[in-house]
Amino acid sequence: MTGEEIGKKAVKIFVLLIAVVAVLFTGYVFIVLNWSYSKGERIGYVQKFSEKGWLCKTWEGELQMLPVPGAIPEKFVFSVRDKTVIGKINSSMGKKVSLSYEQHKGIPTNCFGESEYFAADAKVLE
Repeated sequence: MTGEEIGKKAVKIFVLLIAVVAVLFTGYVFIVLNWSYSKGERIGYVQKFSEKGWLCKTWEGELQMLPVPGAIPEKFVFSVRDKTVIGKINSSMGKKVSLSYEQHKGIPTNCFGESEYFAADAKVLE
């Protein structure tokens, strides 16, 4: 084998390795975003909801929960990917809301959302 043949073979192996890594990464992201670790509901008042980010724009919010009157409020930070849910949350500002969510652990970048909790639905309770 000549040096040129070895170089061409090394380039082919390198390109194949990059392709395999890209396919594995894409598969991992697909699984993490579509398979939820947990699901649930939180009830409270959306106190902050905005579109954030320089390059990757995501909708981020905070739900203020009051478990018992007089107790210290707790914040629930969430992200939203669905445009329908974004509209529901925007129209429910200032009202008591039941927020259905899914938790997705291991998301590799903030381009999908800054939180691991993603709002799946919002219902006004008042």
